[in-house]
Amino acid sequence: SFSPLRTNIKQYCTPSALSTLKNDTLDNAENVGKLKKLEYLNVALNNIERIENLEGCEELKKLDLTANFIGELSSVETLKYNIHLKELFLVGNPCTEFEGYRQFVVATLHQLKYLDSKEIERSERIQALQYYPEVKQKIRQQEQAYLLKRAKEKEEAQRRMRERKDRKEKQMEAELGLDRPDSLQYKENQKEGEQQMWRTAEDDEEDRRFWEEPTPYTPESRLETHRYIEEKRKARDNIRYIFFFIIYFGN
Repeated sequence: SFSPLRTNIKQYCTPSALSTLKNDTLDNAENVGKLKKLEYLNVALNNIERIENLEGCEELKKLDLTANFIGELSSVETLKYNIHLKELFLVGNPCTEFEGYRQFVVATLHQLKYLDSKEIERSERIQALQYYPEVKQKIRQQEQAYLLKRAKEKEEAQRRMRERKDRKEKQMEAELGLDRPDSLQYKENQKEGEQQMWRTAEDDEEDRRFWEEPTPYTPESRLETHRYIEEKRKARDNIRYIFFFIIYFGN
């Protein structure tokens, strides 16, 4: 998927103070480490599954990872090198459901002052450090279970994509008349794009199937939805162009 972090980072990110890359279907934060003076990074509502590539943000003070898909909680250990980090937001990520989540983060990141908007008291940190070995082991076990679940989700997402691709190919063949014995003559007798303009019923059925089909909330489903909406937008634009072309040049 398109990501500003993979193209020209200077075009999208200020060199300091604040960078917001919300809702962009990012799956990682590569190249952000180039922003050494960055103080606040907001990458909420993306597809990030682990924390990485932020060691170079030497002045980072606030990091918002709200509503991503971080399941590898142990990846917060990479933030140890961000010694100025005071605020971290992980709410809405799968890892926040792990038993011992807050204890693990508090014990791991000594420099942190706030986690998910809640202040970290000195007594809380002392207690978290006291039970850190046991909590860390529990976190590792829960991570492994989560990663197995994710592997199955990825397989299921690939299956759904293949099915959707097959349906689309069959639909295109039907539209072009490739499934008819007289398909060549049939196509020659049609105006360009004429069939496509009368596909409202088929489009409605495809929309109904896509939006009503039960789908787990995963990075793949979020990305698939993003792609589907973009495909529909392009299809509508094409139909408008074809309609204009037929009206303007057909007479």
